[in-house]
Amino acid sequence: MKIGIIGYGTRMHYFLDRLLELDAGVEVAAIADIDTAKAARLLAEKGIEAPDVRFYEDADEMLAQEALDGVMIGTRCALHAEMAVKVMQRNLPLFLEKPVGITFADLQLLSEAEEASRSEVIVSFPLRNTPIVKLTREIVDSGRLGTIEHAQAVNNVPYGGVYYHSWYRDEAETGGLFLQKATHDLDCLNYLIGQQPVSVAAMASKQVFKGDKPAGLRCGDCADNRVCPESPYVLKRFRDEEVTGDQCAFAVDTGNHDSASVLIRYASGMHAVYSQNFYSRKAAARRGVRLIGYEGTAEFDFYRDEVNVFMHHTRRVENYKLEAAELPHFGGDSALALNFIGVMTGQEKSATPLSMGIRSALTCLEAERSSKSDAFRGIPAMTAGAAI
Repeated sequence: MKIGIIGYGTRMHYFLDRLLELDAGVEVAAIADIDTAKAARLLAEKGIEAPDVRFYEDADEMLAQEALDGVMIGTRCALHAEMAVKVMQRNLPLFLEKPVGITFADLQLLSEAEEASRSEVIVSFPLRNTPIVKLTREIVDSGRLGTIEHAQAVNNVPYGGVYYHSWYRDEAETGGLFLQKATHDLDCLNYLIGQQPVSVAAMASKQVFKGDKPAGLRCGDCADNRVCPESPYVLKRFRDEEVTGDQCAFAVDTGNHDSASVLIRYASGMHAVYSQNFYSRKAAARRGVRLIGYEGTAEFDFYRDEVNVFMHHTRRVENYKLEAAELPHFGGDSALALNFIGVMTGQEKSATPLSMGIRSALTCLEAERSSKSDAFRGIPAMTAGAAI
């Protein structure tokens, strides 16, 4: 199976390992990237070198000249929809990084392309494919909890600095942190609850990563770089944290909220609440969901690698301990890779189709609107080609 990659950055470099380790006959035939030299260096780290791979600076040129069995898109987020449409017009199997689009116009474009295309699109939603979420869904489906009538989800991100130190701070590129982070968790909620959201209300705050340092300031040019708690010098030497960039996290141009919450109403009338935070660190990290029915409650945490079930009417608590926390995306990436191979061979359909990606992105965009207007926002029902 010969694959082409449009946008060979960190995510595709990382995900390609999941494909290659399956030893299923996947070969990188071509890469389209504006920095072909960097892409070639990254591939060489895996022992893959030219002339086995052809490099292009233009995606259209690659798609026109190469006979491919599938394409993966890992550009910056603002280009996801545009590049996806190019692939879908050729009816090729597609692995599309989330968010599938960052504007309502992007989602409209994708919806129209989906109606006209035969492409099987796999959206990169690893969380719903993880062992811990699959187990929790089994517990929900068993009926032991009763019908799920309330859900509480949280994501306290221990590596949140990346969204203020690097290009992720540019909301014109990313669409903001609802689309960057909540899109995963809200899709996971939809999967666990088994319903579609019909309206949202949201609130966002920027209380920590703000300040009066000048726009464009780099840590190395700042007089405070030896004492600032977010400088690479301090992070590396004293806090034992990964350095993810050197742009000032306390400048006037940091972008992005640093905490936010979303209320989601579902079709049955039940509701869920989701909160995300980007300045929690170390053992304060938490990412999971609590699902509550009349008969019982189930909860899980990716970082603690466990599921707990609390029965409401008997004195019984069940604990399930998994061994997946150290796996890439908690084990979800391997499931995505297997599904992509199955789609390319014609043996499977996408388990995370484009409609899921559009729905999640639409929810996030409406949450962003709500956070700026203090009003509930409706979420249109999605069908192929529907107006957004």
